Amino acid sequence: MIIVLSKHIDTHDKELIRIYLRDRGYAVRDQVFGEDEVIGAAGKGVVDLRELGLLPGVERVAATSKPYELVSRETKAEDTIVTVGSQGNVKIGGSRITVIAGPCAVESREQIRETAERVRESGAVLLRGGAYKPRTSPYAFQGLGMKGLEYMREAGEACGMPIVTEVVSPELAVDMRDLTDMFQIGARNMQNFELLKKVGSLGKAVLLKRGPSATVEEWLLSAEYLLAAGTNDVVLCERGIRTFETYTRNTLDISAIPVVKSLSHLPVIVDPSHAVGIRAKVSSAALAAIAAGADGLTVEVHPRPDEALSDGPQSLYPEQFEKLMRDIEALAPVVGKELLRTPRPGFSAVRGGGGRPGSAGGDAEPAGKPVVYNGESGAFAEQALMRIFGEEAPRTQAQSFKGIFDAVLEGSACAGIVPVENSLAGSIHENYELFLRYPDIAIVGEVKLRVVHCLIGDERADMDSIAIVRSHPQGFAQCRDFLDKHPSWTLEACNDTATAVSSIAREGAVKVAAIAGAAAAKIHGLKVLKEGIETNPLNYTRFLVISRKFSAHGPGGEESAWMPPSLGSERPDKASLVFSVPDKPGSLFACLEIMAGNGLNLSKLESRPIEGKPWEYQFYVDVSIPERGDFFAVMEDLKTHTENFRFLGAYRGSL
Repeated sequence: MIIVLSKHIDTHDKELIRIYLRDRGYAVRDQVFGEDEVIGAAGKGVVDLRELGLLPGVERVAATSKPYELVSRETKAEDTIVTVGSQGNVKIGGSRITVIAGPCAVESREQIRETAERVRESGAVLLRGGAYKPRTSPYAFQGLGMKGLEYMREAGEACGMPIVTEVVSPELAVDMRDLTDMFQIGARNMQNFELLKKVGSLGKAVLLKRGPSATVEEWLLSAEYLLAAGTNDVVLCERGIRTFETYTRNTLDISAIPVVKSLSHLPVIVDPSHAVGIRAKVSSAALAAIAAGADGLTVEVHPRPDEALSDGPQSLYPEQFEKLMRDIEALAPVVGKELLRTPRPGFSAVRGGGGRPGSAGGDAEPAGKPVVYNGESGAFAEQALMRIFGEEAPRTQAQSFKGIFDAVLEGSACAGIVPVENSLAGSIHENYELFLRYPDIAIVGEVKLRVVHCLIGDERADMDSIAIVRSHPQGFAQCRDFLDKHPSWTLEACNDTATAVSSIAREGAVKVAAIAGAAAAKIHGLKVLKEGIETNPLNYTRFLVISRKFSAHGPGGEESAWMPPSLGSERPDKASLVFSVPDKPGSLFACLEIMAGNGLNLSKLESRPIEGKPWEYQFYVDVSIPERGDFFAVMEDLKTHTENFRFLGAYRGSL
């Protein structure tokens, strides 16, 4: 049982509550749970919950039906997002997929540094590695101890990666506290309760692996030990259980992911390396885990697995890990998530609010400015915003797409989110044209969001009571087959889907429904009458992140007005530009020939009429930025063959 205390409770009232519970047979413990201060009551006591709820200083009483109370979703309905590292860039849980990577064991300073650099380059944001290794054989490599941890800390700081490492005893936990960002409780120690209590009392984030023969309830009860001891940040890790099967090292319990996420608010990640123990099978298991709803992965990677001192057969080569990360990027939008990326040392990003996007210097933007989007809370644009900047990012709303550009240009917002293309409906030309009207705005990021439409109504509504349906016109178009089955419904257009939902909440309308995303229903306290009503499930909207341009310089020191860095730390691999061509034969072909000859792959080429110039056109182009070659020089060459050339931005493209 959890007693949530009011924000302004005094010491006297708090002690009276403790006495009340102890007198009725409960063991009492104090706990800070997110923003709430709570008292946990465990045992077989008997209490009148209504009487308890009336005591001074009691805000509410949460009586759970589970033996794990702090871990239970009955106590906390919303998902916990765990923050790791002093910079706060790495978050596990929510709408992003977080990938931890590194060797099984730290073998030398050179080995851990090389591994850290390779996995960081591919997109991992947390560095793993064992300094102390509990091994079945007493003769196997046991790790380098504190020296190994120092090497790992050094590599993590150099690459801008918080580190996670296994702790094997309560005494070592204290010694390791200042060197690691996250403790790992290994599978063998999942029920080492003295270790759990000590690690939990240190207040650091903890990665708790499931024991090889542990039930889900036993696993969650071990997490309860950690929370009860004092830490709020616990991540559960499924790493396979022991069964009769011998073809893999363990049996990955994929079903545990949705089961645990329904029972607990804690994030769940998967360790496919230990689950299968066979290098060739790790990537398949990893992708299956993401498809099942995992919040992230921890993967063993070694630059030379054949020389590894432990777990070489299950460690990926860096090239295999790079491919896995690209596959995760492709899969993430399908499951409604985005792969988490964080800034490297020497870079500041929009998400940090401390500087211009991706810049390594120059004028700094004031910290704490919001990101601006169009629509009301719960809009698909807000979901795209949270994918990139996180659920806790400050944000504000604009009344129009033009209002987004104005807010970014004026500096009241550090960045903006604008939709530019839908996989079914095509380009949103209004926003492409705004880029031409705002030459000081650049594209710095991209996210592709899968759009799942729901029919949303009042709690009292049902399908038979609906007479009116509200949504954005695109929402109606994308759900045409569903709407055709209900010809009696009257359709009312709104500025955006979230506005349609909020109007029902304000009016308390029972006969009115809205077509929008499930997030809007949750925010406005409405219910989903039917989910997945879009005609085509392959429905994606591409959103761009925009920011003000700033001075950048080419490789020779020359100022370049068209090469702003991308959002965050990753090397830009995509660029957008717009231009017109002279009115002569082969002029467009000459431009395409320049791009093709320099390895620039086109992913978009679209013509649009030039305003005020009948029968003249401009071309919007998206191209890949090759790893080799002088991209600046190609842009200079292309500029000489075009008219009205405008570079819109270079950024990291999503797949």
